[in-house]
Amino acid sequence: MSQPLAERLRPKNLDEYIGQKHLVGQGAILRKMIEAGNVASFLLWGPPGVGKTTLAQIIANTLETRFYTLSAINSGVKDVREVIDTAKKNNFFNTSRPILFIDEIHRFSKSQQDSLLGAVETGIITLIGATTENPSFEVIRPLLSRCQVYVLKSLDKEDLLKLLNRAITQDIILKDKNIKVEESDALLRFSGGDARKLLNILDLIVSADTGETIVINDKIVTERLQENPAAYDKGGEMHYDIISAFIKSIRGSDPDAAVYWLARMVAGGEDPKFIARRLVISAAEDIGLANPNALLLANACFDALQKIGWPEGRIILAETTVYLATSPKSNSAYLSIDKAIALVEKTGNLPVPLHLRNAPTKLMKELDYGKDYKYAHDYENNFVEQDFMPAEVKKSRFWEPQNNPAENKILDHLKKLWKNRY
Repeated sequence: MSQPLAERLRPKNLDEYIGQKHLVGQGAILRKMIEAGNVASFLLWGPPGVGKTTLAQIIANTLETRFYTLSAINSGVKDVREVIDTAKKNNFFNTSRPILFIDEIHRFSKSQQDSLLGAVETGIITLIGATTENPSFEVIRPLLSRCQVYVLKSLDKEDLLKLLNRAITQDIILKDKNIKVEESDALLRFSGGDARKLLNILDLIVSADTGETIVINDKIVTERLQENPAAYDKGGEMHYDIISAFIKSIRGSDPDAAVYWLARMVAGGEDPKFIARRLVISAAEDIGLANPNALLLANACFDALQKIGWPEGRIILAETTVYLATSPKSNSAYLSIDKAIALVEKTGNLPVPLHLRNAPTKLMKELDYGKDYKYAHDYENNFVEQDFMPAEVKKSRFWEPQNNPAENKILDHLKKLWKNRY
């Protein structure tokens, strides 16, 4: 039986590697490290199918060093220690440090991650961890501080089309078939920037077609993929599709749809903390100031899950989901910070106005730090008009209230204070 197409096409070197130009393109940071033969421990964070495992293997091949691999799903502390002991025994003078690649490192417990610390710190191994989750949440701080984090991105249209062409023209099996790509939109859409998913779909279509000419178009791709609609893999392909539908249902104020997608995740064995974190983000991003209590409830949901656990935690998630879905919506806070960051990137580090500066020393006071600052509580209604931004940008507006009862009330208050500014 032949290998799957994705395995047959796995790149062997950086020149064959598609995507992640910001990391492995000419002059990029990871390429420079690899070419210099000096690779420090790091974590690769990105969605499934973007080349995390492949990149680790390419590094080991390029450095011609021993490559150990563990999956956090079925490995424990004992497995980690065995690999470290083996690496110690085989660590000869003037040889490259062996690489330990841990897939889905975010699934390792604290004790499992602790067991890596000594070997990473003393250089017995070079650790490369792959994760689909934010390492700040899932990786212990001592380990995180010893590893650089590199973010991998979903493949773009150009990358996917390049991969598709390579599969059809260079794969040992597909190159001998007459494959005609009439349309690629559905293929790219269902792939979602996931190289493995693209190749799996292509493999599925080709293997199901016994004709002399294999035609690929949007209709054929859609029909073939409708055969397994219930599949859910919390560590793989539908993981991001389901959570996306869940958040969009909350944003769209549809509690029934939101609870349905929640049920799909619960039934699929999704990590409840993953769901709770997304609820906290949604409360701030999509509901925001239209109902500030949403963030309080979402945060309480996250805390309660830690105490209650599973399966009762599903009820807490459901309550929060319904509350967020039925809350009024506003993304004014989200838009305001992005607008402010854009101005900061454009204008740079403008000096803080003197009257707003802290003056803990006599010299600073002599330099007029803090001079003419007006203490708001000394004035009527605890407010006095003064400038709080650098002169160059003092007329800039970032927060634009949206039309809902809570923000209308805030706007009325600001108009009374600032008159014509709002």
